[in-house]
Amino acid sequence: HLRAGSSRGDVRGCTVQLPGMTGSLSRRALRLISQLPSVCSFPGSRQQAFGRLLPAGRAPSSGSAVGPSSPSLITTPIFYVNATPHIGHLYSAVLADALYRAKILLGHEAKFATGTDEHGLKIQQAAEAAAEDPLEFCSRVSKEFRTLFQQSLVSYTDYIRTTEERHKNAVQHFWCVLRDEGYLYEGTYEGWYSVPDETFLSDSQVVERKDAYGNLIKVSMESGHKVEWTKEENYMFRLSEFRPMLLDWLKKNPFAICPEKFHHLVVHWLQEEIPDLSVSRQRNRLKWGIPVPEDSTQTIYVWLDALVNYLTVAGYPEDHNPWCSGVHHIVGKDILKFHAIYWPAFLMAAGLQLPKQIYVHSHWTVNGQKMSKSLGNVIDPMERFSVYTADGFRYFLLRQGVPETDCDYYDDKVLKVLNAELADALGGLLNRCTGTRMNPDQVYSPFSTHCFPKRPYMGHSSRATIEDYKMIQLVEQLPLDVEHCFEKFQIYKALEAINFCIRLTNGFFQRHAPWKLDRKNAEDCCWLDTVLHVTLECLRVYGILLQPVIPALANKLLSRLAVGPQERGWRHLNFLAKYHNSICPFEGRKLGPDSGLLFNRLERTDKRQSKAQGRC
Repeated sequence: HLRAGSSRGDVRGCTVQLPGMTGSLSRRALRLISQLPSVCSFPGSRQQAFGRLLPAGRAPSSGSAVGPSSPSLITTPIFYVNATPHIGHLYSAVLADALYRAKILLGHEAKFATGTDEHGLKIQQAAEAAAEDPLEFCSRVSKEFRTLFQQSLVSYTDYIRTTEERHKNAVQHFWCVLRDEGYLYEGTYEGWYSVPDETFLSDSQVVERKDAYGNLIKVSMESGHKVEWTKEENYMFRLSEFRPMLLDWLKKNPFAICPEKFHHLVVHWLQEEIPDLSVSRQRNRLKWGIPVPEDSTQTIYVWLDALVNYLTVAGYPEDHNPWCSGVHHIVGKDILKFHAIYWPAFLMAAGLQLPKQIYVHSHWTVNGQKMSKSLGNVIDPMERFSVYTADGFRYFLLRQGVPETDCDYYDDKVLKVLNAELADALGGLLNRCTGTRMNPDQVYSPFSTHCFPKRPYMGHSSRATIEDYKMIQLVEQLPLDVEHCFEKFQIYKALEAINFCIRLTNGFFQRHAPWKLDRKNAEDCCWLDTVLHVTLECLRVYGILLQPVIPALANKLLSRLAVGPQERGWRHLNFLAKYHNSICPFEGRKLGPDSGLLFNRLERTDKRQSKAQGRC
């Protein structure tokens, strides 16, 4: 996460002392209220499109009803380099990658940014303890994240590190804008601070507990980390002025935060007054960070520093404007407050556009327990790739991960999902209709409207059943259903819909048992070819739609079907063209080379990882 695994809280209940403090809104703030953009709503035409059939013989419109879309910038949180990557980091990354790939599949202009957050007192202390230069320390861990993303096929277009010069320039420029607009002032912060979480905490967020030696200490209620009382002369941001504007933004944009439960949570937080926010630390305490412009005694607070990365990757302060209207943040629920309250308030103060959407996901537990080093249950994705493959692990996370609720990980669940859906249902279907026994000529078989007419029972030779026509309808509308699920940040539902259609196609193939047909009989041969054609067409659609989730396996499937690289976009989803009396460009084409099973069945080797049931 942006501060991976952290739980930075707000400063509600802490004391801020300054001369002449006023709670009134500035003229700038009042102007901003009337300038809030109305974004994030789903146009009615898109919602109406969900669940209806595509026009006969045409590819889905991919949103053409609402006109050209603005460029999209998809972002993950930038990940804190205090620890090596784990399953939670990868989940954020593959969610963002799938959304980005879906945008590209739909023909939209998009960029995708991820990276590492490398400043803060915790990093400074860790580097000192390791007798290592802070930048070398950060570079080593950042390289691990980059390697993970490359191995897991995360196709970022920009990898940002907060120690880069371009980011330092962006942060200092942003600070000067906030200062010049009158939203920063010098004050005294007094309250609790958690070094591991890089978080200011109020009394209500702190509890007393005994340490390992029986001593009473104060700890963060959320993270359990020890806190210390801090009193500093810092710069404060006038966050309290923005509460009405934030509420107005969320009221006008009900889809700004997704899923809906997190939108309601932020609105609930904003029902109470929010205090001003400390946005700097004294330089003599925190040296490893970006200095405050024109004040050598202060360092910019790591959260403000980190959040500005989204502007840095957009080209701020010079070339960011084209991307600012289409920003989609993917964040974990533990950092929602920073992205849904602090970040929009900073942007409002700087006169910049707000994110189009903030997608929030929940966490992964392991065998019902929170991941922790002390329990020894932290899941290393790189280790799992050697067993499940990168695509297999991506599929599991996106298939089983439900953003609204925490999900439980255990290896037996991974094995069952991948065997049932990738090895058996999808891979088995591909193998059956492309094997030399069923398809000796190794071609994309022809389709006969005589055998499978447009309407049931129009021809005496029709062997198609009512179930077959229902399957055709569902596969025809599948692309729009999948697009709608991606728009609502419900990738797991998109995969559920695809898997349901795959099962229907297996049922279709099994029902008509083409292996029993007599190739020497003209009618049997025509029907056999038609059954193969329908199955191949279904597989082609599934392969195209699965590209954002399992890019390597989808490529293998489509290559076997001889679908070229330039024939895999959204506009090529013209399912069963011959059924609609159009030309099918694939009919009669030689199949691609047989590279073996699409996905090998897995065997459980470690009984300790088994579990009878999971949470989701």
